Amino acid sequence: MSTVLLREVPVDSVVHRLWAGTKMIAAFGISLLLMFLPSWPVLGVITAFLVLIWVLARLPLGAIPRPPWWFWGLVVLGGLINAPIGMKAVLGYAQIFVFGLVLVAASFLIAFTTPMGEIAPALAKLGAPLRKLRLPVDEWAVVVALTLRGLPLLFDEIRVLRAARKLRPKDNLMHRAADNPLIDILTACMAVSSRRAGELGEAITARGGTGMLTAHPSAPHRRDAIALGFVVAVCAGSVALSTVIG
Repeated sequence: MSTVLLREVPVDSVVHRLWAGTKMIAAFGISLLLMFLPSWPVLGVITAFLVLIWVLARLPLGAIPRPPWWFWGLVVLGGLINAPIGMKAVLGYAQIFVFGLVLVAASFLIAFTTPMGEIAPALAKLGAPLRKLRLPVDEWAVVVALTLRGLPLLFDEIRVLRAARKLRPKDNLMHRAADNPLIDILTACMAVSSRRAGELGEAITARGGTGMLTAHPSAPHRRDAIALGFVVAVCAGSVALSTVIG
């Protein structure tokens, strides 16, 4: 899963050609809709819409993250905890779970269809009005972009550290008792992250500083307006359906 998590899947599709800011605006609009109206009809329409976007993006099924077994065990445990309260509580729990899955799926669709180099310019473009308030928009955009770029590297480092730790021989029972895998991996990750951050800072400085990350030309096109109009129509249709059914 870590090999594709938060990384672009290089496929030529109409979704990949959309401006990064358009995808972020669409995800933000869907989040607002679900925040104020998380009904089952709205969740169903938005889920079908995300499936359609996945098909249009021509993403392989192998890109879908596969949570470990204990994740689904915790989900079932949460349902069992709510079961004694009543079916209404179980349905509310399921509604919140689907709500979270929809938001995560929308985030993954942005990551799978957008090069990381386009995130910072798009954020800087969207936050341009805030510059009038003397807010550090470019710096914020760079921080978000570098964080998204660094997360897959950190996941890969954790995977390598866990594999290396499993190969380490265990001397005796006292050593096993004093061993703390979580502390060891976190300490190693902090050390690796600090080293990578220093190397990344030196590379950015050698290439002209952080301003170069947001200086890339980034602007929406006609297809972006059409895509946003389609998203607005889907959201409005889901609200209308929820009103009729509700």
